[in-house]
Amino acid sequence: MVRSTILVRASDALPLAASVDDEQTDHALQEHKQQAKLIFRRITPNAEPRCSIESGAYTLHYLIADNVVYLVIAEKSYPRKLAFSYLDELSKEFATSYGAKVDSVRKPYAFVGFDTFMSKTARLYQDTRTAGAAGSGLDKLNDELQDVTRIMTKNMEELLWRGDSLDRMSTQSTLLRSESEKYRKAARKINIDAMIRQYAPIAAVVFIIILLLWWRFS
Repeated sequence: MVRSTILVRASDALPLAASVDDEQTDHALQEHKQQAKLIFRRITPNAEPRCSIESGAYTLHYLIADNVVYLVIAEKSYPRKLAFSYLDELSKEFATSYGAKVDSVRKPYAFVGFDTFMSKTARLYQDTRTAGAAGSGLDKLNDELQDVTRIMTKNMEELLWRGDSLDRMSTQSTLLRSESEKYRKAARKINIDAMIRQYAPIAAVVFIIILLLWWRFS
């Protein structure tokens, strides 16, 4: 089930809005909310736009859209399709209501009023068992759920202990640099071999001429 939601500005991690959690939920998710702050700090312009990060009994799903990071903490068993559909719903409504103001706000939680929409939407997505009773509206929602097979999945330990980034291009860039270095070395070897094939006969002729001249005049 959906437990807590946080919205921050992607460029500087300024909190924009958050769900109003009861004391019990807030206490249970204290560690995971700290982990969410770590994720926000790791967001870069090249970060994956959608990612699921597993942490114990919970998974932190985030979506980046229009300089806003939408993050939900959900139980690990909660379907990723529903989690990202929930985040999509939030992103569309937030962009319509506040999108033009995101870059200019300076104080934290400037859009605290968005909690009303978050609470209403979270109730719809709260439990997959009760979700089926929501009627035709949810039937339509299920038909529109996106394919999440390509969404990156990471483990919180990778972020905490290995210092992994959330960049989608980091691994590819490393591989490309490695391959480029191999190609450069191969190219240098080919150029050297070509020069040897091109100038070796001339050098041999010059050497023979020098040897003959030395033999004749010695």
